[in-house]
Amino acid sequence: MPLYLSKFSYTPDTWARLINNPEDRRKAAQAYIESVGGKLHGFWYAFGTHDGYNLWEAPDNVSMAAVALAISGGGALSSFETTVLLSVEESMEAMRQAAKIRYQSPGAVQQPEVTVD
Repeated sequence: MPLYLSKFSYTPDTWARLINNPEDRRKAAQAYIESVGGKLHGFWYAFGTHDGYNLWEAPDNVSMAAVALAISGGGALSSFETTVLLSVEESMEAMRQAAKIRYQSPGAVQQPEVTVD
């Protein structure tokens, strides 16, 4: 199953509620991902741009998107970003496939000259 890294930030109101009534949000995150057949691999709080990070496993992008939409729509977060993570093996396969693609930079294709008599 694909892995996903989510970065999130709480709203000030959410922080105020958590300060007044501390709660382990891992349990909620675990329930959300398990409802679509996935697994929570980690939940961390952090200093910096984002308040926390989650590492999830989900059956597919649609399942993870459903979880992300449900969480984002709940109103407790000011931001929620999810990145699909590729294994080294998947990345190696992508590199092999990329080698077969004949990419041309914009403007690199020369237009045939048109001559006017």
